[in-house]
Amino acid sequence: MGWMQDMNKIALAGAVVLSGGMIVGGYLLGDGLRRAHAAERSVTVRGLAERDVTADLATWTIAYSATGTDLPTVRAEIESNTAALKDYFRSLGFPADALSATGAGVNQFIQNGVNTITITQRLLLRTTDIKRAERAVANQFDLVRRGVTLQEGSAMRYSFTKLNDIKPAMVAAATKDARSAAEQFAKDSGTAVGGIKSATQGYFSIEPRDGDQSGGGYGAADTPFKKVRVVTTVDFYLE
Repeated sequence: MGWMQDMNKIALAGAVVLSGGMIVGGYLLGDGLRRAHAAERSVTVRGLAERDVTADLATWTIAYSATGTDLPTVRAEIESNTAALKDYFRSLGFPADALSATGAGVNQFIQNGVNTITITQRLLLRTTDIKRAERAVANQFDLVRRGVTLQEGSAMRYSFTKLNDIKPAMVAAATKDARSAAEQFAKDSGTAVGGIKSATQGYFSIEPRDGDQSGGGYGAADTPFKKVRVVTTVDFYLE
């Protein structure tokens, strides 16, 4: 009988250990599921960053033409216009290498036995002197007085080329803006914002500031004042 009592004691102890293991295992499993479920909770928000900048490069494609029935006469007019253009930019203080020829074309049209010849010339002004470029556009009517008529489409373009210098700070600002939005959401839902689950950087855009477009006259279709904009999409964990 003694050995049967010992066996019962061993069985009871085993049952207690097994029960305790099941309780601990169940707790660990439940806690793991809870933590896994919490890890799945997240909120996706967008953050915006904007910055006003001034263009650092100006390019002006200048197209002009001359028409006539005699090739030497038409060519002489084009050469006169080219000289007038170079003198105009020289008078504004631009160095000679700021202006370069980018192409020319000759078109002949015969009608009723009359040969009409048109020569088109294109020059490119490229400069980092934005203030001087603006003066060139503002005073361009002086070219008309010099006998030069610019073709439609001749326009000054202002570009901002230092985007890489401001990208890191703007991405950080956009991410900060996204976290502010996530924190507001978390506050409203009674949770807290954790770390970043995933993030996607949107593309950078450079547009005229406040939609401003200079108007009137040749080459006045752009403005040196720009707005750089980026939107990031961030998925934050919720705790």
